[in-house]
Amino acid sequence: MTSSQTNPDPRVGSPVGSPAWELLLPAASAPARARGRALQAALREAVRSGRLVSGTRLPSSRDLAADLGVSRGLITEAYEQLTAEGYLRSGRGAGTWVGDAVRAARPRARDLAPRSTGARADFVAGTPDMSLFPRAAWAAAQRGVLSELPHHELGYPDPRGLPRLRTALAQLLARRRGVVADPERIVVVSGVSQATTVLGFVLHARGIRDVGVENPGSPGHDALYAAAGVATVPLPMDGEGLAVGPLRESGVRSVVTTPAHQFPTGIAYSARRRAELLDWARSVDGFVLEDDYDGDFRYDRAPVGALQGLDPERVAYAGSVSKSLAPGLRLGWLLVPQALAEDVVERKRTMDLGHPTLDQALFARFVERGDYDRQLRRCQRAYRERRDALVAALEEHFPGAEVTGIAAGLHVIAALPERYGPQERFLARVGAAGVAVRPLTHYAHARTAHDERPGVRLVLGYAHLSPSRIRDGVRLMAGALAPGAD
Repeated sequence: MTSSQTNPDPRVGSPVGSPAWELLLPAASAPARARGRALQAALREAVRSGRLVSGTRLPSSRDLAADLGVSRGLITEAYEQLTAEGYLRSGRGAGTWVGDAVRAARPRARDLAPRSTGARADFVAGTPDMSLFPRAAWAAAQRGVLSELPHHELGYPDPRGLPRLRTALAQLLARRRGVVADPERIVVVSGVSQATTVLGFVLHARGIRDVGVENPGSPGHDALYAAAGVATVPLPMDGEGLAVGPLRESGVRSVVTTPAHQFPTGIAYSARRRAELLDWARSVDGFVLEDDYDGDFRYDRAPVGALQGLDPERVAYAGSVSKSLAPGLRLGWLLVPQALAEDVVERKRTMDLGHPTLDQALFARFVERGDYDRQLRRCQRAYRERRDALVAALEEHFPGAEVTGIAAGLHVIAALPERYGPQERFLARVGAAGVAVRPLTHYAHARTAHDERPGVRLVLGYAHLSPSRIRDGVRLMAGALAPGAD
């Protein structure tokens, strides 16, 4: 018998049939050309996983080769390679041992993606209906792109984006959103979040250390600007939009806005307020950062054009396909004033060397062939039907409820009468019934989150719910408040 078969001590060298060496058996049966790499990989995994602990003595290359039925040269090469990498250690006449440099850890791939709350009824705003994604049209566009894309376009792209996509986006945005769209000043980004971060870095490099944000407003702006070293200053809203008086008094020179459909209050900035906002930007030599997150979805009339169209040198305009196609595509655009263009492009270059070429070419084809316009119309029909279902259900189950804001977007503001409050009690009872919902105060800046008005004011998202699920959810919410429901 070989020494490895006669010595059962695992710290001296275990028999090949023991658990410590079972990982090598499949590798020893691998095709001849791949057998050496397979043996090395199996030994690494045995050390990483803790099957072979630090200080374990390995069988001699001769004995292990005989037990596995492979050439001694393969074992010798494997030992030498893993010794060079630090997994094993050896000394002249002292044998080969498992080193102590590796800390055994079971690899684990966690999924940190946002997930549904798991509630019986989920009215949390911000999620589109991913089942509306046009799989067949997208697959057709993908096949077309793969067959026609020149080889050279698979290299590093222009950090602004493929000229073909920037041209298609310029035409689309000018036609649908009324922007002044020069393809040379469009930068393809991975969504409004990246657009925000890029602008934050550019502003910081110019000495700007704070930026105004709508209050209430999108909860993500604070973290995005903080990552670029820029602080956010919450600024109050009134019935026409961002209040100009506090804006002037704040001392900021840049402000983030959602003028077509303010999130979350649901108002559209008045024509007067839009003009006042641009006058302010000119007076302080500043910029307005326009987040047009759902500007295509207006249900009672044609959408109000983008603010950028009034002064393209003072407004940086950002949008994405997150609400119209799917957030997971990570695809958006940033249209920048000439004064910021060079800095924005250079920052985009250093961040990721440009957006993926295949994704850009695919979306360009999707826009050029009219598929994106068809998708927008499809979403608009579905979301309008769902908004109507939500408004009707609120009228039926919460008499006196008032839906405020324009008929647009993917959410509504529902103001419930005082008898349904206080708000904390309302939220506790509907939450216990399995209804996920956010109050308007959830979107207020932390320093100003308290709302002393009576009654309950909710932000209700509906785009991801079918009309029947909307009706069931509102019914469940009302049932949680019925006498005896505690």
